[in-house]
Amino acid sequence: MASLVAIVGRPNVGKSTLFNRLIGERKAIIDDISGVTRDRIYGSTEWNGRRVNVVDTGGFVSGSDDVFEAAIRTQVNIAIDEADVIIFMTDVTTGITDLDESVARMLRRSNKNVVLCVNKVDNHHRQLAANEFWGLGFDNTFFLSSMTGTGTGELLDAVIDLLPEEVKITDEDHIPKVAVLGRPNVGKSSFVNALLGEERNIVTDIAGTTRDAIHSRYNKFGKELILVDTAGIRKKKKVHEDLEFYSVIRAVKSIDECDVCVLIIDAQQGLEAQDMNIFSLILKRKRGVVLLVNKWDLVTKETNTARDYEKLLKEKLAPFTDIPILFVSALEKQRIYKAIELVEQVYENKTRRIKTSVLNNALQEMIAKYPPPSHRGKMIKIKYVTQLPTKYPAFAFFCNHPKHIKENYKNYLENQFRERFNFSGVPIGIIFKEK
Repeated sequence: MASLVAIVGRPNVGKSTLFNRLIGERKAIIDDISGVTRDRIYGSTEWNGRRVNVVDTGGFVSGSDDVFEAAIRTQVNIAIDEADVIIFMTDVTTGITDLDESVARMLRRSNKNVVLCVNKVDNHHRQLAANEFWGLGFDNTFFLSSMTGTGTGELLDAVIDLLPEEVKITDEDHIPKVAVLGRPNVGKSSFVNALLGEERNIVTDIAGTTRDAIHSRYNKFGKELILVDTAGIRKKKKVHEDLEFYSVIRAVKSIDECDVCVLIIDAQQGLEAQDMNIFSLILKRKRGVVLLVNKWDLVTKETNTARDYEKLLKEKLAPFTDIPILFVSALEKQRIYKAIELVEQVYENKTRRIKTSVLNNALQEMIAKYPPPSHRGKMIKIKYVTQLPTKYPAFAFFCNHPKHIKENYKNYLENQFRERFNFSGVPIGIIFKEK
């Protein structure tokens, strides 16, 4: 599981610029106006062989100066709760402000590994001025310019050195690890409690890979799985408006550690923006997914209600619509055990290995039915296909002009594979290589 690094600090010190520099994409909105990063942004980076999730906590402070401190306290508290290493960002051009002092005090009191980063140090004069920041009392202090990238390598080296060792759950590999995800109050706790609550002896806490993750073993009716870091079960300090941010950080950590995600939505609210964020994160991380529509008992029903609702959901989830959808009521315990069957099925789909001979027989039939379109008069020939040794289904097609295979033909091959080999609920990878 990748560790989590959070970038904290007051507005406009360059947190988003550093974040973009670290993950190598221009994802955060950058502007000179304080608090312009409206969304909490997260991404991942790899350095010295370690994959790290990075969270840019910046920019959710709005309004006048007097609300800055309270909002930043919340931000720092979340980072202290969740991150393995905290990058505390300051700005050499303003010197040490009262707010920097306040954040520093909070971080020193926590037992977290903190790296102090003095930003905008891009000339000799600022290099001298930056020495003042040693006064904040952090051993790991680095001067850098996130705009030009100077000093970011040394910063990352220090962050990697401070990360905890990667720990794997030592349980048998064949037991599916399942993360229960969704927005606050959609019924994650009710669902998990409905599964685990009847016989308390079925719950055993397995030491997790993060300091405070809880892993509960489910073992009933011949089904066995591990519920990973079941977010929302443990009572947390109130995070007020940052509940959403908090749940996203939790989701990032849980997705990393699981095989299959159960994404729960509220039947009365439908798919909202944050559900779509979590869904795209699941696909990005190539995890299996089952969608549960909870509180179905509260919906007024007509003959085709479920069918119409499912159609609407799939339109929103497009292009990835090959996903099991189940209508449940965690409170009434309606169809919750069917959910476990679907999770097992998706896990099976995700770990399915198909013999090369079977794949190639299928490929010949697919090509005979619909050959790849030629490119500028060049005939495209796909010679053979093989499954790659990845943790999710991925296939390499060997052909003479891999760059000229059109997206719609790639989609055709994926849909055919899904139909023949059942990859429901699982993102699959298709790449073309030159033969």
